Amino acid sequence: MKQIFGLIAAMMLLVSCGSVPLTGRRQVLLVSDSEVLAASLSQYDEYMKTAAKSTDRTKSAMVERVGKNIASATETYLKQNGLESELANFSWTFNLIKSDDVNAFCMPGGKIVVYEGLMPLVSSDDDLAVVVGHEVAHAVAKHSNERMSQELLAQFGASIVGAALSKKSEAIQTIGSTVFGLGTQLGVMLPYSRQHELEADYMGLIFMTIAGYNPENAVAFWQKMSDATGNSNQSDLLSTHPNDNKRIEEIRKHLPEVSKYRK
Repeated sequence: MKQIFGLIAAMMLLVSCGSVPLTGRRQVLLVSDSEVLAASLSQYDEYMKTAAKSTDRTKSAMVERVGKNIASATETYLKQNGLESELANFSWTFNLIKSDDVNAFCMPGGKIVVYEGLMPLVSSDDDLAVVVGHEVAHAVAKHSNERMSQELLAQFGASIVGAALSKKSEAIQTIGSTVFGLGTQLGVMLPYSRQHELEADYMGLIFMTIAGYNPENAVAFWQKMSDATGNSNQSDLLSTHPNDNKRIEEIRKHLPEVSKYRK
């Protein structure tokens, strides 16, 4: 009986597989888009109740301008590549938040937040496009869904695949509060894996290029981030994020390919 259940679970896991746009990497997605959006939006709404929006109109307008351009480019790519159905998952918003943290994030559904602490490193729209393109890529690649699915499997094993809807929904809400991490002392989503980060770098370069921004700015921008955060010498073994030297090296490799997306 256990063997039969294991076989059924394995088959259902295969059915639950998807692939990431642009990279084609296969991923297990056990959570529906609607469940991810419900879990993330509730966390986002709670976060925005306490977050203080920036009063800097110029920088806020910059975030919204670049955000809209990247979002439009992303939607263009999805439409042109047979992924128009994915557009229903996005309702874009762009906010600059008062915080000294050098950070930004994009929730599933296209809720983009940039912290004021990042803006001193942003000298142009091209620089900001590096950040926004990267964050939007996380959402398009469904990295949050993948991370939630991994947590479900880690906590419940293959049994979660055949769980009753009520039990699964409860588990998703619980794991969602951990995965997104909003409202905790971190105030941002928990770190993505190194694989997700490098994948978002690559996809973000393409989205910003389609939007008309210069992808070569990514090298200089991440160097500034490295100098500001001291991450260049950090070992990959000590962090889920790639160190900046490796990130810059990978970006340099992608630039010749990304150039074909220029308008």
